Amino acid sequence: MKLHTPNDREDGVMTASSATRELAYRANDGVEVALLWYPSNDVVSVRVADARAGETFELVLGDGDRPLDVFQHPYAYAALRGLDVGSTRAELVPAA
Repeated sequence: MKLHTPNDREDGVMTASSATRELAYRANDGVEVALLWYPSNDVVSVRVADARAGETFELVLGDGDRPLDVFQHPYAYAALRGLDVGSTRAELVPAA
């Protein structure tokens, strides 16, 4: 479920992923988050892959969204949009 693709070219040939630009990437505890830009239609999104929960989702950003804020807090923005994500992950974390 890996999101990170550091090289858009394989043997000098453009691949399908070259239509997408990765602006930022982070990974922690099985969760990968990527800030992506699709130059062909000038769309920015944040994609999240949670290997432990087996869950992937993508938030397409609008004019009023703050890309770095969504990148840092994708689960909060998903909840604001009414998406039911991360509930499985919360069950995996033992209570303190």
